Amino acid sequence: MVTVGQIYNFIDSFAPFHTAMSFDNVGLLIGEKQRPVTCVIVSMDITPEVVSEAIEKKAELIISHHPVIFQPLKHISPTDVPYLLIKNDLCAIAAHTNYDLACGGINTCLAQCLHLSDTVMLEEYQHSGLASSLIGELKSPMESKAFALYVKEQLQCGGVKFTQGRKSVKKVAVACGAGSSSVFAAVAAGADAFVSGDSKHHELLAADSMGITMVDAGHFATEDIAIMPLCRRLTVAFPEVNFFKSRQKDPVRYLV
Repeated sequence: MVTVGQIYNFIDSFAPFHTAMSFDNVGLLIGEKQRPVTCVIVSMDITPEVVSEAIEKKAELIISHHPVIFQPLKHISPTDVPYLLIKNDLCAIAAHTNYDLACGGINTCLAQCLHLSDTVMLEEYQHSGLASSLIGELKSPMESKAFALYVKEQLQCGGVKFTQGRKSVKKVAVACGAGSSSVFAAVAAGADAFVSGDSKHHELLAADSMGITMVDAGHFATEDIAIMPLCRRLTVAFPEVNFFKSRQKDPVRYLV
């Protein structure tokens, strides 16, 4: 019988929990490692709807990217997710920035989704040898607007916002989720375009001034593309366990 601890150890083998960024809260956040597992939900977040999905599937464990417990809890009500997890005897593992940084992790999946070749590290996280952003090349150059549309189609997101670069796009940098501050490293490395989410106004202003195509595809879209690959990886390692990608969708809607 597979246990929560065995699944935890497998994730730790390719995305070590100790490599998470210092602000993060990863690992087994609810439950115990000895718990037997037959069914697992893998999701970006743990919401009440994801908990309901786990109950429906008779799952014992939810693996989420974003931690269900991040800030210190000062009060828990019956509608809060940690309460619902404990009430329904569900374990929770979070693989957050350790999965972002891992070789084959979220940044790698983002680069692969955009079909970048010759991908290398753009920035290293605290001299760990792990990449907090990547840079690679498109097969063929694209104009700025066409590249923004390409990102939208490849990530299957509802919309993107972008800055109009002053040259065609061939060399592309990526930083998943809230990695928009890496735009400055992207420019320094000679990137023609930079893809991330959660861009700030001053970063977009700087990108426009520096002439780089900066595409903000949203936090969810730049990370959810790595959830199904994680499911497949877990399925190969534990064929006797049923792994399901959550039905969770991007909460953001776009008017076009």
